[in-house]
Amino acid sequence: MALPASDLTKQPDNRTTLDLGAVLPRTAEVRDDHLFVGGVDMVELAHEQGTALYVMDEADMRSRMEEYREAFRALYPNSDVIYASKAFLNKEMARIVADEGLCLDVSGGGELACAQAVGFPAERVFVHGNNKTPQELREAISAGVGRIVVDSRIELGRVSQIAGELGVVQPIYMRITPGVEADTHEYIRTGCEDSKFGFTMLDDFAFRCVKDALAAPNVKLVGLHCHIGSQIFALHSFGEAVAVMVELMARIRSEYGHVIEELDLGGGLGIAYTADDKPSSIEAFAACTVDAVKECCARFDVPLPRLLVEPGRSLVASAGLTLYTVGILKTLPNIRKYVAVDGGMSDNIRTALYHAEYEPTIANKAGQPRTEIVTLCGKHCESGDAVVVDMSLQHPELGDVVAVFGTGAYCYSMSSTYNGQPRPAIVFVKDGEARVTTRRETYADLMARDV
Repeated sequence: MALPASDLTKQPDNRTTLDLGAVLPRTAEVRDDHLFVGGVDMVELAHEQGTALYVMDEADMRSRMEEYREAFRALYPNSDVIYASKAFLNKEMARIVADEGLCLDVSGGGELACAQAVGFPAERVFVHGNNKTPQELREAISAGVGRIVVDSRIELGRVSQIAGELGVVQPIYMRITPGVEADTHEYIRTGCEDSKFGFTMLDDFAFRCVKDALAAPNVKLVGLHCHIGSQIFALHSFGEAVAVMVELMARIRSEYGHVIEELDLGGGLGIAYTADDKPSSIEAFAACTVDAVKECCARFDVPLPRLLVEPGRSLVASAGLTLYTVGILKTLPNIRKYVAVDGGMSDNIRTALYHAEYEPTIANKAGQPRTEIVTLCGKHCESGDAVVVDMSLQHPELGDVVAVFGTGAYCYSMSSTYNGQPRPAIVFVKDGEARVTTRRETYADLMARDV
């Protein structure tokens, strides 16, 4: 794996940090050339806590949760917001989600265990996954989770059997693959027919499986779910998915006599990873989906369901940043300028995996223009190990603290210990205070499970 060839025609944008707009955490500011987030000096924080370091702007996250909650409930009172915890989860995050009145989407036993560890209300937990193990299903049903999103006919049988053994009736959704091709990276496009997720609409398979769900003992089919992908800018894709789902609801009511009471449209709203990205707002997403649900329910004569959405990235990505320290500088004339930092693909695999783009700044030069094109490479034994490829940055020097924005989603969740690199600490900042919510991994931690 190697980096893509440099674009030698690319010119630095000369923007200062505050020119990056929607890329920044909402509390970001510059004081005396230093980057501050949540009222905390990022340079001082890096020196105190060490780097690499994940930083989360708590006020930013809470404000986005409120925005989602209020935007949907103002237009559609019978609605709920479910935080997709796969984007970012630790105990403190679970506490904040509970405090803000959101529901929680978990996609594995570990995520459920984290929720349970902080007493998250089980009835507000939604369980996802295309291959939940029997043990994970037993744990979820025993915990009294609100909904299990069933992904296949095999899983339907497992849920029914385990619920019967536990003497309960488990409410379920069926995950439907609506055949909508969202305009996003192929690796995060999940609503098309060629997907490992959900019941396909091809050959009427999903509709026929509804009959199985209605006949299964110990489960109650209360809703349908779909998720067409992630990092989506084109809102019309969500409207297309709504039309498919509501038409299916109408067929179920007409032919099986069963009313689907809840409709979960998943997540996927994109965010600004670069200053040139123009994603839709939370309010526009709410208006689009609510309008589509109301119009389609009227057209197909279907009662309005409880409406749910599952934002993850759009709640936490922009609230997060990662701090690094510059360790090596290497210029290859007419090829590339490398700035090596003390992290890389172990704390952010997205660049190598998706060719993701990020905006960086030097936190101790944040008020200065970005005058050079550099690649922030990592410290790992891979040619493709980079966090930022050919982006603008202030003139770098050894020991500078570099901040990479937009790393609040899927960086910690997908982190690893490649090359024996301990995973970074996570610090939440708010009102001038910084608190460690997940400590830095140690070498002892790396070997703790070795026998």
